Parts: sequence; structure tokens; C-alpha cells
Amino acid sequence: MADIHSYNFDGKRALIRVDFNVPLDKETLEITDDTRIRAALPTIQHILKTGGSVVLMSHLGRPKEGFEDKYSLKHIVAHTSKLLGVDVKYASDCIGENALALSSNLKAGEVLLLENLRFYKQETAGTESFAQELAKHGDVYVNDAFGTAHRAHASTAIIAKFFPNAKMFGYLLEAEIKSVDRVLNSNDKPLTAIVGGAKVSSKITIIERLLDKVDNLIVGGGMAFTFVKAKGGNVGGSLVEDDYLDVARKIILEAKEKGVNIYVPVDAIVADTFSNDANRKTVLSGEIETGWMGLDSGPQTSLDCAEIIKNSKLILWNGPMGVFEMENFQQGTKDVANAIVEATAHGAFSLIGGGDSVAAINKFNLADKVSYVSTGGGAMLEYLEGIELPGIKAINS
Repeated sequence: MADIHSYNFDGKRALIRVDFNVPLDKETLEITDDTRIRAALPTIQHILKTGGSVVLMSHLGRPKEGFEDKYSLKHIVAHTSKLLGVDVKYASDCIGENALALSSNLKAGEVLLLENLRFYKQETAGTESFAQELAKHGDVYVNDAFGTAHRAHASTAIIAKFFPNAKMFGYLLEAEIKSVDRVLNSNDKPLTAIVGGAKVSSKITIIERLLDKVDNLIVGGGMAFTFVKAKGGNVGGSLVEDDYLDVARKIILEAKEKGVNIYVPVDAIVADTFSNDANRKTVLSGEIETGWMGLDSGPQTSLDCAEIIKNSKLILWNGPMGVFEMENFQQGTKDVANAIVEATAHGAFSLIGGGDSVAAINKFNLADKVSYVSTGGGAMLEYLEGIELPGIKAINS
């Protein structure tokens, strides 16, 4: 494994796996959020400044059968050029003679973007011959795509074997690993994890892993009502996984045995329909009447969570407290975000990860006021669960 800080890129073509899977407007096909492209800029700029050229490869969306115009990376070339301040060249394929001719003739300081890798099924299948064709585009391989590091795809896990002495992490992927490791392995206390979202079933593994690490576990979102019901509360028409009531009880018991303070919302904002315009009121979480459903945590819960968060040294946030996409049911999530910001300002290290948490912190314009916002939802979850990610293993091995 090489190191991006010390590697000599002068005269070398760097083949970088980036995660440019950005959202595009369905009508105009223009980028609506360029966060992932901006996150990769430091790695690209470092290589260009130190005398290298860059070949970028990424996927976009989930094309089913070969080329689909709406998933073509040609739609992001102009914006990427603008962000980099370099006229990015574009290859209408990611392998083949034409693409290879373009990459082979790159001069120092130039950038080439290959077409969507997933137009080939061999990418997701992890086909070695496809990875070998991709490898022809570079002298050195840089993986800077944390968002796809949990996939054993050709461009993330297989390709590294063709660069035994010239493979490395980019700045983004390196920072992602360090941030998660800091939360999981630091001796700073107390460590608080806020785990929200819709379903307990999707977060069991991460919760069980965190019980061995955290001092406080705050449960939020729709999954909180499974815990409320497991404790004997009435949750009306709130989202509940009845098949996981025993699991919730087991988690509560394990937390107690391990000395972890597990916090379940004590009050909720309830609505009579799943709509921003629904009738709503604040009630105790365990006293929700039939015909009403919990869509956000309540004001007392916000006060309690703020107290826990503000007294924490390490904070991990994965999942909202309610249906924050609706203006009338976003306050609980917003209150947690603000508490994390305040704790960060007073010296805590805060890691925000998972799609909805990232969406929330961006919605409230607070991303620059926390310590680190992860770009990889599924990858971060699997890494937190202790799973060895194929994209990371391929570089380390």
C-alpha cells in the first residue's frame, strides 16, 4: 500500500475511483447536489498540483441494461470542470480503444472522466477481466469512494490487485476511516450515539455493536415506537415492527447490563394522517390514541436529548428523530442537530452519517458546524458494524 501524502505523482496517470453518484434533476439532468464531487476535489487537486494527470471513474444511478442517457456521466462534465477549474475531458466509454487512447495521451495537469461503470454488468459482478481493462487507464490506483467501499465491485475491490505497489486511499476515504475509527476506538467519554430512522430491523446490528462502545444510546424516529410498545406503551397507529418487540426488550436489557443509558423519547408530536397538513398535538409517547400516529419527538424529548448530547465528548448521529422532510414534523430532528452543533463548539467530536442524517444536517445548513459529515451511508453503517469493507481491504492487503 502506497501513501497519497508521500507518493510521487510526477508524470503519472492516477486512476481514481470517485463517488460521483450525484442526484440529477429529472427534467434538465442538471446536478441538484454536488456534495460528493466537492468531497473528492482535494485528492484530485493534490495529484494535479504534484505533476500528475487524473482519470476519474464512477457510477451513476442503477442502469439496468447498458447505456441509458439519464445515467450518463456526460451530464456532470461541465459542472465538474467548473469546480476543478480544469477543462475535464470525457470518454464515452470506460473501456475500449477510444477510452484508452484518451487516457494514454493525457498530459500532466489534465483530467479525463470515464463513462458510467455500471453500463457494464461486469462492474457489479466484480469481473476480473473488466477490472484489468479499467486498470490500463492508470499507473497508480487511488480509491476515494467511501460510498461504494462496501461493494465488492470491479472498480473498488478487484482492480487493486493490478496495482500491487501503487494503490492507496484518497484524502476523502482516509478521512472517513479516521473519523469512524475515532468514534469507535477513542477513550474519550462519554460517547453518545443517536440512532433513528424508520425500522429497528435495519439497525439491530449497529445497535448491538454500539452497546459495547457507547455510554448513551438515544433511539429516535419511527423505530422508537417499537421500543415504546415493547415497554408496554400505547402507540396508536405509529410505525411499529411487532416482530421485533422481543428484540427491543433484549436491547433494553443488554443496555442495562452493560451500563449503557438507553433513552427512548418520552413525548411525541402525533398526527391524525401522514401529512404535513394533518391535525397534530403533543402527547406522551406511550399514550397515543387510536387514529393518531407519532411523526416527531416532542419538546421534553428535545430537552432531555440536548442535556445528554451537550455533556458528551464523542457523538455519532445516524437517523432522524421524525419525519423531518415535513416542516411540521422536523423540530425534534432540528433540536438534536442544534444540540450536536453546540456540543461540537464546546470541544466534542461529532460524526454525522447515514443518508437521512446527512440530508437533515444539510437541510438545516449546519454541516460546517459539526466535526465530520460522512459521504457513505451504507458503507459507514457496515464499517460501524465491524464488517471489513471490500474496498478498504483491497487497499490494505
